[in-house]
Amino acid sequence: MKSLKYFLTVIFLITLGISDIFAQSYSVNGTIQDSDTKKPLGFVQVALFSLQDQTRPVSFSDSDDDGLFSLEAPKGKYTFKAFFLGYKDFVLEEIEINGPIDLGDITLEGDSQNLEEVVVQTSKLPFRTSMEGITITPENNLANVGGTLLDILRNTPSIIVSEDGSISLRGSSGTNILINGRNSSLTQNLDQLPASAVEEIKIINNPNARYDAEAEGGVIDIVLKKGQDLGTHGGLEATYGTRNRTNLGARMNHRSARLNTFVGYNFRDWKNVGNRSSTRNLFENDETLQQNTESSSRNVGHNLTYGADYYFGNNVLSYEGVYQSSLDRQINTLFAELERGGNEPEAFDYVRRNQESETDTGLDNALIFEHNFKDKGHLFRATASHSFRNQFKTQEIDIFNNTLDPIPENRTGQELAYIDEIRNISVLQADYIKPLEFGKFETGVKSIIRKFDNDYQYFRFNEQENGFVEDEQISNRFIYKDQIHAGYALISVAKPKFEYAVGLRGEMTLVDTYLQNTGDRNKQNYFNLFPSVQGMYNVSEKHSLKFTYSRRIDRPRAWRLNPFPDITDSLNVRRGNPNLQPEMINSFEVGHMATFEKTSLTSNLFYRKVNGQLDFITIVEDGISYTQPENLLSAQSYGLELIGTSEVSDWYSINGGLTLFRISVDGSNISEEFTNSGFAWNVKFTQDFKLPYGLNFQIAGNYESPEIEAQGRDLAQYFIDATLQKSLFNKKGSLALSVRDIFDTRRFAGFAETNSFSQDFYSKQETRIVLLSARFNF
Repeated sequence: MKSLKYFLTVIFLITLGISDIFAQSYSVNGTIQDSDTKKPLGFVQVALFSLQDQTRPVSFSDSDDDGLFSLEAPKGKYTFKAFFLGYKDFVLEEIEINGPIDLGDITLEGDSQNLEEVVVQTSKLPFRTSMEGITITPENNLANVGGTLLDILRNTPSIIVSEDGSISLRGSSGTNILINGRNSSLTQNLDQLPASAVEEIKIINNPNARYDAEAEGGVIDIVLKKGQDLGTHGGLEATYGTRNRTNLGARMNHRSARLNTFVGYNFRDWKNVGNRSSTRNLFENDETLQQNTESSSRNVGHNLTYGADYYFGNNVLSYEGVYQSSLDRQINTLFAELERGGNEPEAFDYVRRNQESETDTGLDNALIFEHNFKDKGHLFRATASHSFRNQFKTQEIDIFNNTLDPIPENRTGQELAYIDEIRNISVLQADYIKPLEFGKFETGVKSIIRKFDNDYQYFRFNEQENGFVEDEQISNRFIYKDQIHAGYALISVAKPKFEYAVGLRGEMTLVDTYLQNTGDRNKQNYFNLFPSVQGMYNVSEKHSLKFTYSRRIDRPRAWRLNPFPDITDSLNVRRGNPNLQPEMINSFEVGHMATFEKTSLTSNLFYRKVNGQLDFITIVEDGISYTQPENLLSAQSYGLELIGTSEVSDWYSINGGLTLFRISVDGSNISEEFTNSGFAWNVKFTQDFKLPYGLNFQIAGNYESPEIEAQGRDLAQYFIDATLQKSLFNKKGSLALSVRDIFDTRRFAGFAETNSFSQDFYSKQETRIVLLSARFNF
């Protein structure tokens, strides 16, 4: 009996305890709204914290599309918090839970703006304007589905993507491209970075002293996804298109109060075909060279991003990593027909088939420490990063002389080349920000240490030795090293009507180039100061005027300094110039920003003066054209930029940009024929239609007018993309059908003309592509 009594007593106490536990768990409900529009806010993070521990939430969740949220917690006293980007944190210091609670309507107020913050922000539009430039959100533009970083930039106002993937910003090809705010060798090939891995892109046309002074056009900062929402979140993406093009991706992050971990992976298998033709006329020799190149390529690549953030006290310790690998195979077959007139007419045909195989491996690692002081905005941040990239290329070249039929029995020669390039970039940086009563003070130091090692081995097949023999007159190894040590100070003043920032940056540059096979060494050491000024006058809540100025530098890149020739095409040779000097740039901008409830318009007048303009010059010697970079005397560009976004109705929105500019190039220090000027413009627009049954339709159009070069002009190009998307699974998933370049009009063409020759070219890749993409977020 005693045992039964004891057993029943234990069961009673356990049952009482269980019922007591369940009795103490209650719901906390409410609705999140915008304080101005009173519209519900979805995806707002809400959490309950115990009064003793404000770092680890007891319960957390997100608001739904209607702003509704629900939390569960035992009875007790808690602090309630709501967080959302672009809004002030909402905090209820102490609420007591002893039953279900309805907090009712909770309103979030927009964050007060300063020189760095966004002036216009709307989640439905793919970009927003700010004091310094544009911030792009790729996921909000359907044209980027299944694409790469270059596809994002092609649809961005002010930006032009050239045939080889290089970027021009407001007519300038000099841009400083960063990954997560850091210098990285992974930016060498932007087509390897999938659009789905990018969180946002910041384009800063006229950077202040906080940023590197490098690059004429400004800074493009690529921010990769890492996830910050509490809990476990992720997404899957798959794209399949014409010519069996494939893109697969997955990402996931898990965040608690103290630790955030994230990982993302993308696989890409992309094929392409194309054709390039050119005609060159030499006036004195009455010579005409016609060339036509047929090409096919396949690129298979892997992209992995990973990292973690650890929160302890007022500190955050972060690790961020990126790994890339790819295999690129190309076959380029060049058909050439040479004709000479005059007293001794002559004709010569040949074919050059180049089979290339390139492996590309890249690794980027960064460690970031951040300490937040008690005052809001008072912080210290230190970063150490290293970036590595190895590109190894094999070229197997077959030559067929006196024929246009490249069959084995017509082969007259063979060549073989190995190109092994290793890039290392190390960055050490520390920044300190101190809020002041009237604004804030910033200062910091930064060191960039780079080494690029390019080893080129070239062989010809020797019939007598029945093997390939190295040609030491062409083989070369070029080593480029530089160090940039910088320090800056920036002070910002914020008043109700007027805000401004004044900064000064100093950079010490050490350059050392070495050509191993000749023993030639070239060293350059120089120090420069780079002031910056930014100002904004708030005329009213809807209208603001701004002014920016910065002095910048554009240093010649390593491959421009290597004097050894690229003889992929033996009659059109490219080579570098070891005597190049950096460009020095003064850049001015005046702008107006108008912000309304559903519409924004930004207009900018800009002017840029470049001393020592770097440009490519083509000369012809003994029937061979040589293209190499030279320092011209100067260049000037000025223009107008208009960027607008508008949610015209609940079912229709439009955004886009128009850039008009004039460029004048003065190369009279080389020859009067290298002086040129001309007007150019480009327009980009995106229209979104919200249709019934969860359908969205988007049209994206681009037009780029002809643009002058030192010796000629690039011709216009234009194209239109369209995408139809169907939302699924309560907007967690989607299915999209895209047609790139609907009318198959995108191509590159241009011409050059001097007193001794003229040359034109036309290049067309397969750009009309159909893609089917599926996405699911959880």
